[in-house]
Amino acid sequence: MATPNFDPSMQRKLEAPMPLIGMYVALASFACSVSLAADLIHGFRSNKFWFPSKYFSLNATSLTLLSVALKLPIDLTTNMTAVTDRLAKISSLALMSTAMANLVPSLGSMRDADILINVTALSIFIVTVVNDVCIQIVGTRSFLHHRVLLPEEILALILMLILLLVLGSTAVMVLTTKKCLETKYQERHNFAESQEFSDIGAAVVDKLRNLVNKYWVMAETSSPQFVITRSSACASAGVICLANALILAQAIVRAWVAHRSLGRTGSIYGCSTIWILLVQTIGVIFGTISTSFRWLTAVRFRCSVADGRSLSREFKVEDYWTRKLVEFQGSPISPLIRHRGCRRFLYTARGFIVDLLLRAQICVVLFNKLVLVISCCIAGAVINIIQMILSSSVDFSARQVGRDFLQSVRPNSLRLEGEADLPDYMLQSIPKQVDKVLEAARRQKPCSLINFLRDSSFKGVAEFDSLGVPSIHSKEPKNCWSLAVVTLTSIAAALPHIEKSKVDQLVEDVRDGLFFVKIVEESFYAKDEWKNIRKAADFWLRVDLFRKWQEIDLAEISCSSPNSQHALQKLARESEKIASALKTDVPDCPMFNPANWKPEIIAANSMYRISSTILDGCDEENAVTDEELFVRLSRMIADILAACLSNLGRVIDNKCRLKAIEERERSVCEAALLLGRSEEMLDFLLDRHLPAGLNPDYDAAYIEEWRSAMLLEIEVMSSDAITPTSCIGTASSEGRGSCYSSGAITLMEHLQRSFQARNLEF
Repeated sequence: MATPNFDPSMQRKLEAPMPLIGMYVALASFACSVSLAADLIHGFRSNKFWFPSKYFSLNATSLTLLSVALKLPIDLTTNMTAVTDRLAKISSLALMSTAMANLVPSLGSMRDADILINVTALSIFIVTVVNDVCIQIVGTRSFLHHRVLLPEEILALILMLILLLVLGSTAVMVLTTKKCLETKYQERHNFAESQEFSDIGAAVVDKLRNLVNKYWVMAETSSPQFVITRSSACASAGVICLANALILAQAIVRAWVAHRSLGRTGSIYGCSTIWILLVQTIGVIFGTISTSFRWLTAVRFRCSVADGRSLSREFKVEDYWTRKLVEFQGSPISPLIRHRGCRRFLYTARGFIVDLLLRAQICVVLFNKLVLVISCCIAGAVINIIQMILSSSVDFSARQVGRDFLQSVRPNSLRLEGEADLPDYMLQSIPKQVDKVLEAARRQKPCSLINFLRDSSFKGVAEFDSLGVPSIHSKEPKNCWSLAVVTLTSIAAALPHIEKSKVDQLVEDVRDGLFFVKIVEESFYAKDEWKNIRKAADFWLRVDLFRKWQEIDLAEISCSSPNSQHALQKLARESEKIASALKTDVPDCPMFNPANWKPEIIAANSMYRISSTILDGCDEENAVTDEELFVRLSRMIADILAACLSNLGRVIDNKCRLKAIEERERSVCEAALLLGRSEEMLDFLLDRHLPAGLNPDYDAAYIEEWRSAMLLEIEVMSSDAITPTSCIGTASSEGRGSCYSSGAITLMEHLQRSFQARNLEF
């Protein structure tokens, strides 16, 4: 068969898009560099100089970006002999090594299954890169004397393989340490519960602040990322990453000295290789800074706690490095394999493979420890001198205060077995982070909302919806805080003859209040039965931005209505039409359950009931003006927000005690932010009396339970010749809460009692 003639024009057409592909590689490298820089900036801003992996972590996205960024080293067919092309290949390998060193701490924030999947995927990718580079070197061995910078390329490849071993070894360790840390955390958590809130005279807000401080220390010191960072594995990764950066720097300097230019490209990628080299070099610099700080963190930790330790203790391989492999070696064979010979072969083969892995794991751990010991010998003396100078500059009284402070912090710190106590400088930095977060949150407190809620009571919870309003359907959906607030605010925005500035101010206060309401509902309304009910409150966005409730223009109703009664009638009529479109008469139909109603139907049903309730009140009080009705609605909204936000203390408590170790640090930080923004509100909300019969441990989180308790209390008082209107008819702040003081306790008193009861349990 005749071989077709070679067509140069076809080859040129195939090579034409290669510069664009090179720019695509540069963009992927730029994304990796930006992620590395983001982690660096986040570490400096949060005063965490061990630089946790927040933006650049081991996942499908980072693996995809790295696979694109390493296009040049795995390209086996393109001739890349020019100096810039060779440097771009080395920078790609250097970026991969830097990325792997920065991915080591991120293993702590991943679940066990994700660790296994992602480390396996990364290992396959690295092995593929190494194979491609080796194939290229072997295939072009007769031309190696023309291949510049070959030693640097081989060294970068070797460092990348070593980092893969370190990362895999750390992954095995993390699977065990997370369980150890979880056990220690639960022990400390139980002890903390038995000791907390023993000071009966202290304010609950102060106790919540102490709670946040305590659990922040526990979460921070037991953070798997922090544990990895202060381990020998991170120190080893930092040294290797630094050596990798020096190799790249040496290659750039040598190329510059030899050719007096770094812009010589001869490949089909064109000038895009210059951009690839530039972007990847910047990424290597950012990543090396982070890993160098982590290396110094591990060195400072060992130098602070390991004085006088013997070499045998330094090179002891702790149980958590190998426990997972030992457990896997002794695990039973799957019962699905029935054949005895196959089971025996699998058991023997598995034992042989795991034994090899155990030996490799021990070798890697000993290598990490050796690197850490050598690092301490080189840098330890300098670090100790600096610490002595810094400590000598602090006066005696300050040191005494610092020691007293550490005595209260140290019992809450957690560490692995065999790991020495955390040094003072580490423990001192953690509470400072809490203070910084609280102070930043206090600057963001909603002052207008606080003033809006200050004169509120809880009476509006019983007023906004009347049992006398006939139902549209045979069943009524449940209510939630945000839905009631959004519906009332929509009605207030539709009232005529109200100054626009007052409506805008109310909307702003509700916007700030809904931020906290959503947090409360995320804690207590997380079940599926509340999903559509909470979504019904999402129509707030259109009310806020466009003054529209669903497709109804509230501003148009306000302008065209002669009085409030007319506006309320129109809202009730339009919402009834929307809600009536749902057919729920068939018991077998899923829509027979109100929890399955569409959000727009639930919102329309709420609008119909609340607008009809307010309209009935206006009919009874013909003298009410539009302005008075607006004030009354504003007071109802404030009362409902106050009742809802009285649960913020429980939300903060729940966030501090979150169980999942991967999310614990973030959750405690959210609790601190929430406390800083809401502590002034909690100061006066916790002094309010709860309705008699309301169980604060459960019922206080649900608006339906509030209404049931309050309506029952009103009914009891009515039977005692106290008229209901004396409790709910006026907007005056005088005597608020007096209707619910009989037999009731304040939230402050309840929290105190619950804290004491918790202590008695232990």
